[in-house]
Amino acid sequence: MFRGILFSLAAMTMAVPALAAELITKTSPYSVHETVDRLEAAVTEAGATVFARVDHAEGAKKVDMELRPTMLLIFGNPKLGTPAMQDAQTAGLDLPLRVLTYSDASGDVHVTYRDPVALSEDHGIAADADYLSKMAGALDKLTSKAIAKD
Repeated sequence: MFRGILFSLAAMTMAVPALAAELITKTSPYSVHETVDRLEAAVTEAGATVFARVDHAEGAKKVDMELRPTMLLIFGNPKLGTPAMQDAQTAGLDLPLRVLTYSDASGDVHVTYRDPVALSEDHGIAADADYLSKMAGALDKLTSKAIAKD
């Protein structure tokens, strides 16, 4: 039994760095709200669809709790997402794409998203599927545009 617990702990410890490697984070010179506004504009301009904008801090406030500014933008393009779900319907758990924008304890603003390559590992999609590289390129381009200094 003790051996099983040790094995489980080792497996969980090894999984944490892998998850961290799947997250891509960039720093924004703008406030959380302005960064999300800029990201939403970039997404719309690129012809993708914004499905939701979630203000986690506002949600926390509604239950009398505090949370630094934290917003999630959910968006996508069915031309890229549909083929992923045709190959592995469980990819719908991770699609549409999501970008989290938040202010850390120092007041720095970050945009973080999950690398679409993780869809390959998590859902058994071929790592060389062209839509994965297109999703990764779109996320990089859109988030870079949102944080670019004018």
